[in-house]
Amino acid sequence: MNERLRERAGPELLERLVHLDRRRPPPPTAPPSPPPGDGADFDVAIAGGGLSLLLAPALASLGLRVAVVERGRAGDVHREWNASGPELCPLHESGLFTADEVDALVVNRYREGVCRWHGGGAHPVRGVLDHAVDAGRLLAQVRVLAEKRGVTVLDRASVRGETAGRDAVALDVDGRVLTARVMVDARGATSPYATADLVCPTVGGVVAGLDVDPRVGDILATTEGVEEGRQHLWEAFPGRPGETTVYLFFYARAGDVPPGALVALYDRFFARLPAYARGEARLLRPTFGHIPGWSRLGPAPRAPSPRILLFGDAAARHSPLTFCGFGAMLRTFAPAARAIAAALDGRRYRAPDLFPEEPIHRFTGALARLIARPGPRPDALNGLLDAAFAALGSMGNDAYAALLQDRMRPEEFVEFLRRTAARRPSVYREAAGRLGPLALARWGGRVARSLR
Repeated sequence: MNERLRERAGPELLERLVHLDRRRPPPPTAPPSPPPGDGADFDVAIAGGGLSLLLAPALASLGLRVAVVERGRAGDVHREWNASGPELCPLHESGLFTADEVDALVVNRYREGVCRWHGGGAHPVRGVLDHAVDAGRLLAQVRVLAEKRGVTVLDRASVRGETAGRDAVALDVDGRVLTARVMVDARGATSPYATADLVCPTVGGVVAGLDVDPRVGDILATTEGVEEGRQHLWEAFPGRPGETTVYLFFYARAGDVPPGALVALYDRFFARLPAYARGEARLLRPTFGHIPGWSRLGPAPRAPSPRILLFGDAAARHSPLTFCGFGAMLRTFAPAARAIAAALDGRRYRAPDLFPEEPIHRFTGALARLIARPGPRPDALNGLLDAAFAALGSMGNDAYAALLQDRMRPEEFVEFLRRTAARRPSVYREAAGRLGPLALARWGGRVARSLR
């Protein structure tokens, strides 16, 4: 298998995958607790400089001293991102960009997106993930803005450990101790506090040479039934002319991902890509990793101190159904910056809530957990998903889009469940078999309480 993957992906990518699959983070160090008082080096230290970089200039514009610590180069990305048009509005409403500058970041717009299931139908929806964004250009410009506003950027540096005191956090940055009144942990799955109960191993990247309709995006798609105990899903979004961002992934419970999962998944990606999309595929920019997700059926990830704030994938507060971090970050970064500034400005510091919970997340998390346990029958999950999305389509585009964008109201969700059960009467028995009776009862109770 490794030889086939080496031939298609190249030896460097294979070595990075093997390293990530085998890697165990070193034991964290514990720098001395910072002394009480107002002598911290920074107001906010952000550990991680990917998409969370959006937070840095927003914080700096509020008068805070900000540092960003990134183990690579802050602002470098290897993929494109997708969002709906309205989700991009915070980029200019926050003052980071003008509306024209945001428009220039869009490299493609789609007529519609599609969710389609093996053995079932294709279910189109409009206004969802229909704008492809030049992620590299976006974050390069965000970095320039951050540095102009006085943000200290530490590239190729890692936070080896942290110790929270009464008034600040001490960070061990490759043996050098920095202090900040608040640490924002944006290290994603590598954070020691990323303890969400779901994980989404994902591989793919920007691919050239595929024969796809540039006006249509695949939001969720399957091309086979359950294999190896997993339901593999595809996602594909055309970007620049001749380029398509393609991912292959599966949902799993956090403890169920075996060693070597990313290598095996990339091998499957190259083996199955010709059946998924025609053309002579060439991988231009690889993307891979483990995306944490939280089902809302168990405890949320928590940091050990109110002065350590989990952000982005580390917090896993994005959609538990689609695991989409870009749209959640766009909605969150400006309010989060204001919340942090207000907390630090108060006479008594209280940890701010950076991710006010979307009501729909209490419901869709169970659906993600259900997909993570697909069951032994190869086509049963696809049949269930096809019935569910057919029911969504029957409710109209607004309701369909609202579910995928975390906007669906509880009463609409109950109607969605009713229509799904009418199409597939076995749905509750199947859900009980995959979730277990206790989780199903807990989920049902939340749905019922939301309607009171």
